[in-house]
Amino acid sequence: MKQLKSEKMPPFAAAVWRELAEKYGTPLYVYDRAGIIRSLTGLQQAFAWVPGYKEYFAVKANPNPQILRLLADNGAGADCASLAELILAERVGLKGEEIIFTSNQTPDQEFVKACELGAIINLDDISHIEVVEGLCGLPELLSFRYNPGEARSVGNSIIGLPAEAKYGMTRDQLLTAVGICRKKGVRRFALHTMVVSNELNGQCFVDTARMMFELAVEIYRCWQIKVEMINLGGGVGIPYLPQQQPVDLPAVGGAIRRLYDHLLVANRLTGIRLSHECGRLITGPHGYLLTRAIRHKNTYKNYIGVDACMANLMRPGMYGAYHHITVVGKEGLPYGQKYDVVGSLCENNDKFAIDRPLPAIDAGDLLVIHDAGAHGYAMGFNYNGRLRCPEVMVGEQGESWMIRRGETLDDYFATMIW
Repeated sequence: MKQLKSEKMPPFAAAVWRELAEKYGTPLYVYDRAGIIRSLTGLQQAFAWVPGYKEYFAVKANPNPQILRLLADNGAGADCASLAELILAERVGLKGEEIIFTSNQTPDQEFVKACELGAIINLDDISHIEVVEGLCGLPELLSFRYNPGEARSVGNSIIGLPAEAKYGMTRDQLLTAVGICRKKGVRRFALHTMVVSNELNGQCFVDTARMMFELAVEIYRCWQIKVEMINLGGGVGIPYLPQQQPVDLPAVGGAIRRLYDHLLVANRLTGIRLSHECGRLITGPHGYLLTRAIRHKNTYKNYIGVDACMANLMRPGMYGAYHHITVVGKEGLPYGQKYDVVGSLCENNDKFAIDRPLPAIDAGDLLVIHDAGAHGYAMGFNYNGRLRCPEVMVGEQGESWMIRRGETLDDYFATMIW
């Protein structure tokens, strides 16, 4: 077998991972505080030329209050999609237009809570105008989610093609909705779209900006309404594979700036704020699932069983997603074995890796599963009675602290009626 060298290194030395496993047990989610701040700052700097630019962190990616507070302390808001996410944002001190509420098929109580918080409500459908008006009255500021349909052919298995996605309004519906809301007293308007997910091609984000800037110009010509904010969505991918490169954010920001001047400023639409709702970009590369090898099985394939399972990280089982794996203390050794790295669930897709070249693994070895900081813990579940594991943060000086305790059997049984 080809002698390979690890091309994706974890941020901490082997001794640190062993200390974390000893102190908190495994499986364990571990977050790199400095890395999270670095990702947020990089995005903010790429769009620092925009007046009032703001990143609204997609809470669904990682709904941990200490992470949300860390991001809020560094200038981020919150993009929420449910009642629980709204309350989480509220409890970490975010309020008013620091929160965007973007949901679909929305229960009444969630619209009411968003109104109560003064959040920016991002309408997914033209029928929601009447719903919100009846529940709490239309706010001064409303945002409208655009689905370009067949006008954009981008998309992937995560979010789907725009024409097949359940989100947003058509162009005609959105233009009509803006006119209706102006007649009903809405005075401030914003736009939003989300057409890609986990995308590494920077041109996709430039094309999205062009589409939204042209829509803003069309609204101005149709209704003489100047939108005050354009949310370009999220979807910025991260390099899960070692050979992949991250999105060049400064280059994307520069290209969007040129479009901003050419399409908006040239049409006297100055001062329009831009925003994003990135989640994966901010926390994804800086979260790791630490797990221990507990079993070896050799039948038709060579298996390494670990104490984590798909209930801790379902992306590989759900999407076939790649997550790089480092065997702690064996980073420099040849990749002399090929394994399926598997958990204990009664599901055959409970696999973190299939036919993955790795160094020889012994029972007790620690494995670091990379890029698990977004849509990792958040998508966890309790099938087979498996319990959600703890989460810890590692600070700039190597100190660590728990940011969520692990579930217990008492937690699991607490809602059952005997």
